[in-house]
Amino acid sequence: MSAARIALCALAVAVLAAAPWFGSDVLVQFGINALLLAVLAQGWNIIGGYAGYASFGNSVFYGLGSYGVAIAMVQWELPFAAGLAFGVAMAVAFAFLLGLPVLRLKGHYFAIATLALAQVMIAIVSNVELAGQNIGLVLPPLNNDPLFYELALGLLVLATLTVYWLTRSRFGFGLIAIRENEEAAAVMGVNTTLYKVLAFALSGVFCALAGGIHAYWITFLDPESAFDISLNVKMIIMAVFGGPGTVLGPVVGALGLSAVSEVLSSEVTSLASLFFGLVVVAAVVLMPRGLADVVRRFRKSGWRYFAANIRANRI
Repeated sequence: MSAARIALCALAVAVLAAAPWFGSDVLVQFGINALLLAVLAQGWNIIGGYAGYASFGNSVFYGLGSYGVAIAMVQWELPFAAGLAFGVAMAVAFAFLLGLPVLRLKGHYFAIATLALAQVMIAIVSNVELAGQNIGLVLPPLNNDPLFYELALGLLVLATLTVYWLTRSRFGFGLIAIRENEEAAAVMGVNTTLYKVLAFALSGVFCALAGGIHAYWITFLDPESAFDISLNVKMIIMAVFGGPGTVLGPVVGALGLSAVSEVLSSEVTSLASLFFGLVVVAAVVLMPRGLADVVRRFRKSGWRYFAANIRANRI
């Protein structure tokens, strides 16, 4: 990255970090939600954008991180940091145990398999007494929205730096090779199974951390909300809208869509539920590679960029 881009990113982070001290309580609460969604989109970007495996199982990582914090703080009376570590440990164990068989599947078979994982986890957790069963768990309240905001922002910066490292590392190049042609990558010496499982686990770490922060913030957790599949759909939409396989695309997509969705839900409630559906159609048909690709190519191609994508999708 050029010095100008680094300076611009640092300025954006500084402005975001100052928001709790100058913005309203409503803005801070919106910011926490938006930043955590951006973390989830960035986490999905690792397995979906770089490795090319469209995972619907990242909501499981989110739920495990949430329950890790809840169980540690409520049942074992441990501090928040220990709960985060426990949630991450469960997410990584899950990624390795189920990633090995599931990641052997490809395309829609992989998507369907990961989609079922969330429903399986809801059924399991609903019958575990330690997790509160169907009733859920109530965490000790901490009325400190600025702290949760800064934690969410710090986690987003860490996730984005990790994705930036992927673009410069052998591991990241291996994931890109798998995305482009997995058989050719294997022939060239890439351990595709190991790379995919590591990407799945790394993706799970950030989703689990986001889930843990969110659980402590809202102070209540139940199986349906912890393993909500619609949250996985949101993170995919945000990553695809911003640009999968890019460093800043998922962040821009998550923050932008969160802002527009918030405006629609407050001003035109009836349209809010339709918004993400329209975004999916627009993103797939008009800009399948996301906003990042539009920014790169629109200056050269102009409006023909969208026409070419429409023809490619046979619309």
